[in-house]
Amino acid sequence: MAKSTTQVIYKPDPQATEEFLVIVNPEEFKKWKDGDTTIPLSQVVDSFQVFHSTTGHQGLLGQPSKQQLETVFETSKDDEVVKIILEKGKVQNAESIHSTFSTTNAGRGSIGVDSRGKGTHGI
Repeated sequence: MAKSTTQVIYKPDPQATEEFLVIVNPEEFKKWKDGDTTIPLSQVVDSFQVFHSTTGHQGLLGQPSKQQLETVFETSKDDEVVKIILEKGKVQNAESIHSTFSTTNAGRGSIGVDSRGKGTHGI
């Protein structure tokens, strides 16, 4: 059975399927959302990694490009984007986040990770 996670999901347009999400620590997030601004964001979120999906939060998750973040949030700074998602997003519990994800900022080569025990062959 997969470990459950708590996500905060932000949809810039309610009619579209594009979503941005972050993983949060549920207890700390509730306190922060209720107004306890003494809690550092680093304790509220699991990491400052923002996930992106064009097919909804149950689709394939990727990492948004800096241009996507600038277009939607008017900044590409991780802490500012995360704060906007936490303030405007909705909380949802999920079974798990898939370990395979894509990125639009890959420097070179494939970023796909295969954890089936083949070593580095085929990467």
